[in-house]
Amino acid sequence: MSYLTDLKRATGHGSAREGTRRHWWMTQSSVGLIILLPFFVFMFGKMLGQPHDVVVAYFSRPFPAIVAALMIAVGFMHFKNGIKMVIEDYAHGFTREALIVLTTCLSYGAAATGLFAIAKIAL
Repeated sequence: MSYLTDLKRATGHGSAREGTRRHWWMTQSSVGLIILLPFFVFMFGKMLGQPHDVVVAYFSRPFPAIVAALMIAVGFMHFKNGIKMVIEDYAHGFTREALIVLTTCLSYGAAATGLFAIAKIAL
């Protein structure tokens, strides 16, 4: 027989009051990626196999640079939040915290590298 109250049993297992906000953000970023992906694929696909100077000239134009930068930024932030939810569901203890920090740093680092590359080409 357990003498724990319902509140004590639920502590640490209940709502963090942020699930709706996370779901809404993931839904918005998914819609943004659905809109950006065709533009990015057609622009990037057109440049496959082209010489380096042609690719640099193409991505130095404003529209391709903006689409590529938005795709990088939104894509990596969507990845960061999605993988964080997966880690929270399946990992526990120190492993959970370490994986969240590692994937967050990886996401921000990759996004910063991509945005720096686009800025260097476009400017």
